Amino acid sequence: MDISKRLKDIRKAKDISVYKLSQLSGVSETHIRDLERGDKNPSLDTLSKIALPLGISLSELLNESGSISYLSEKEKTLVDCFRNLSDDKAEALIAFLKTL
Repeated sequence: MDISKRLKDIRKAKDISVYKLSQLSGVSETHIRDLERGDKNPSLDTLSKIALPLGISLSELLNESGSISYLSEKEKTLVDCFRNLSDDKAEALIAFLKTL
């Protein structure tokens, strides 16, 4: 797995600068650049700090299949709400959405 490429691709897809990611994650700009170039290997702690402001989980970041879903804030809210529904309400919502 090329974690350096994944980090850079995800950051760019989210339209977040290295500076902003550094500010949000607490990881220095230099270290983020080193990670993206593959000059350094990240610790799990560092990856966790970087994944959070990117809006992805550590498992998504480390997922070798490359199938990361980039969710907008509205989509994240929708998923969070759906996960809190009972099975009956989730089924009713799915049925309703299919009629739209």
